[in-house]
Amino acid sequence: MTGHHLALVGTTASGKSALAFEVARARPDIEIVSVDSMQVYRGMDIGTAKPTTSERRTVPHHLIDIAEPDEEFTVARFQRAAHDAIAEIDARNHRALLVGGTGLYLRAVVDGLAIPGQYPEVVRELAGNTTGELHERLQALDPVAAARMEPSNRRRVLRALEVTVGSGRPFSSFGPGLEAYPPTTFRLVGVTLPAPVVSARIAERYERQLAEGFLDEVRALAARERGLSRTAAQALGYRELLAHVRGERPLDDAVDEAVRRTRQFARRQRAWFRRDPRIEWLAAEREPQELLPSLLRVVSGQT
Repeated sequence: MTGHHLALVGTTASGKSALAFEVARARPDIEIVSVDSMQVYRGMDIGTAKPTTSERRTVPHHLIDIAEPDEEFTVARFQRAAHDAIAEIDARNHRALLVGGTGLYLRAVVDGLAIPGQYPEVVRELAGNTTGELHERLQALDPVAAARMEPSNRRRVLRALEVTVGSGRPFSSFGPGLEAYPPTTFRLVGVTLPAPVVSARIAERYERQLAEGFLDEVRALAARERGLSRTAAQALGYRELLAHVRGERPLDDAVDEAVRRTRQFARRQRAWFRRDPRIEWLAAEREPQELLPSLLRVVSGQT
C-alpha cells in the first residue's frame, strides 16, 4: 500500500461525507472508501446518511451495501473488504480516501490491526471458573497478557484466555492493540465543528431524514422475513424507531431518544479521535464547507 492514501475522520453529522464528495469530484484520481459500520447494510439508507445513487454514480464509493441487514458484520470482515478495495484502487493508480466515524474500523485498516477471532466454545468451557482461576491460567499460558490487565477484570481476562486457547497463540502476540499509534502510510485528517453546532446538526438531520421517509425504511426492515441482526438493530435512529414501529413508544419520544443517544455517540467519537496524535485537525466555525480549500491543499500534497 503506497503512502498517498488519506483518511478523513470526524464525529457523526460533522459534514465529512459531503466534504469528501466535493474533494473526489475535484480530483478524479480519488475513490471514496466508506468507514461506517452501518452503511455496509443494504436497505439501511436514509438513517445511515448513505451517499445518494447519483453521488455514487459521480464518484466511486466502496464498502457500501455489502451485507444483508440480518447478518452480523464484524470488524475482521470489514478489514478484509477494505484491504481488497484499496488494493483495487492502487491497481488503477488511484488514491483511496477513507471517510467515516467508526473508529475501530478505521484503526483496523490504517494500522492493519491483527484482530483475534471469536471462540464461543472456549468461552462456554471457561465460564464455570472463578476470575481468579482464569487469571492464574492466563498467567501460565500468556504471562505478558496477564501482566497487562487487572486480575479482577473478568471480561478482559476471559477474552485473553479465549483467544490464547482458541487460536493456539498468545493473546499478547496480536500486537499492542489500540493503545499504540504507530507510523502509518495513511495521511489522517480530522474535521471538527464546535460541539453545539454538531448537536444542532444532529437534530436537524433527523428531521430531514424523517421527511425523506426514514420511518417507512424502518417499517420495511422490520417486516423482513429474517429481520435485522443484533448489530443492525442497534444502529442509532433505527433502534428507537423500531421501538416505535413495535408500538412501544410514541414517535416524538423515539426521535428525542435518538437525538440524545446520537449526541452522546458524537462525544465518544470526539474523545476517541482526539487520542490519536497522528490526526491533523481542520476546524470550521459553522459550516464544514469552509474547510474545502484547506482539504484540497492537503489532498494535492501542498501542506
